[in-house]
Amino acid sequence: MAVAARGTRGGSGFRSIFSFRIFISAMFSLLFVATLSVLFTTNPSTSNDDSDLPTTGNAYVHRTFLALKSDPLRTRVELIHQQAKDHIALVNAYGAYARKLKLDISKQLKMFDELAHNFSDIALKPTYKASLFETDGPIDEDVLRQFEKEVKDRVKIARMMIVESKENYDNQLKIQKLKDTIFAVHESLAKAKKNGAMASLISARSIPKSLHCLAMRLMGEKISNPEKYRDEEPKPEFEDPILYHYAIFSDNVIAVSVVVRSVVKNAIEPWKHVFHVVTNRMNVGAMKVWFKMRPIEGGAFLEVKSVEEFTFLNSSYVPILKQLESAKKKLPDLENQANNATNDANLKNAKSLSMLDHLRFYLPEMYPKLYKILLLDDDVVVQKDLTGLWKIDLDGKVNGAVEVCFGSFHRYAQYLNFSHPLIKESFNPKACAWAYGMNLFNLDAWRREKCTENYHYWQNMNEDQTLWKAGTLSAGLMTFYSTTKSLDKSWHVLGLGYNPSISMDEINNAAVIHYNGNMKPWLDIALNQYKNLWTKYVDNDMEFVQMCNFGL
Repeated sequence: MAVAARGTRGGSGFRSIFSFRIFISAMFSLLFVATLSVLFTTNPSTSNDDSDLPTTGNAYVHRTFLALKSDPLRTRVELIHQQAKDHIALVNAYGAYARKLKLDISKQLKMFDELAHNFSDIALKPTYKASLFETDGPIDEDVLRQFEKEVKDRVKIARMMIVESKENYDNQLKIQKLKDTIFAVHESLAKAKKNGAMASLISARSIPKSLHCLAMRLMGEKISNPEKYRDEEPKPEFEDPILYHYAIFSDNVIAVSVVVRSVVKNAIEPWKHVFHVVTNRMNVGAMKVWFKMRPIEGGAFLEVKSVEEFTFLNSSYVPILKQLESAKKKLPDLENQANNATNDANLKNAKSLSMLDHLRFYLPEMYPKLYKILLLDDDVVVQKDLTGLWKIDLDGKVNGAVEVCFGSFHRYAQYLNFSHPLIKESFNPKACAWAYGMNLFNLDAWRREKCTENYHYWQNMNEDQTLWKAGTLSAGLMTFYSTTKSLDKSWHVLGLGYNPSISMDEINNAAVIHYNGNMKPWLDIALNQYKNLWTKYVDNDMEFVQMCNFGL
């Protein structure tokens, strides 16, 4: 009985579900029939009097059903017409954007307007209007094919026009094009800077014709009149520690004369100043003749020597000379190894090992009886009396110099290789760098601190140039690390050989101005705004200066 009861309830439930499904199906069928009735009874004979066909809502569905009922080709007409309308909208949009950008006279704007009119004119042609849009009868397939061909031709032209003009209106393309342009400009600028720096370096290191002329005429004068230019006996003032002593190491005759002349003309007591000029063997004769022909004014003292006269400066004692000899030996045989990549590097290294540049590390031994000496580069001009420098208390330091760091610039990290463990453990990368060009050296403190030995140690360690690149500034920063006293910046203003933006007030207040950089004042590439500060100390009355056409 229990089983029979469950079977009865199960059959009743099945019949209920089946009845519900029949009811739902009937409702959807009635709804579909009602929709068709509305569609087919709503103005079936309406003709298309307008070329702009409706594309949404009941009207679009109505026309679609009519096309299916009347002619299968009508759907194709609708699709082609809709494609033409879409491209009309697209070209009009680009035309509107062109007007917004005030490009009314541009070729693109005119073409967009013409394309839009061409699309509209197709549907208005009498042949197409009568055969495709205003007829209730069958569509002529030949006419439709011609209509489709004309629309597709115009669509192709429109697309080509849009592709060509897209970069003028597409912001992403414009941004990318701008980025590419900026990158190209940066590349060109970097290349121009590199070429400019190389040209400037070549110009700075070359000997101008006027300087060569001056040296040759001075040597010609010595050869013509040897009795007038015999060497004199050393004067006791050259070793008098009470006087103010200067060291100038250079092979440029006129540059040295400007330095000496500017010091003397601005000195309150010029007879207390002594100049020690050291040059190379090639220029020592010309240098001596110049100062014989043009004696120093005011009773100041000057001696000229060649590097070779300091006999202790030999390769067995001086690391840089030993490295120079080693570099010469390593020069490849140009006949057998003309393409050797190390050739340029070796020549560059050999050129950088100029002994005149490294004499500054041997001052106590060159002038053993002096207590203090002021080192001046040959590209400086003195504008004030410098005797106040000797009165500065260096607090037991060796070197008195002007610091040049500001912010993160000109710190030790820029000059030394701090990836090397020896450098990393010996120096502070944030330590402030100072300038060569005007340096007051306490020679007694130098001897006590054994700075020359310190210099030799670092120079030997850097034979392969892994600690710093060739040059004397980095070597000086290491040699006089923690033994340099900072001087007031008004004593020494730098940058006149490369920086055109130095304040004239700063220059006028400076005791020494320095033409460091490649634009030396005796070169044609000198910065014109600073050149007269140097030329006013040139001895233009000297006959050889006039004959060599310095053009100052």
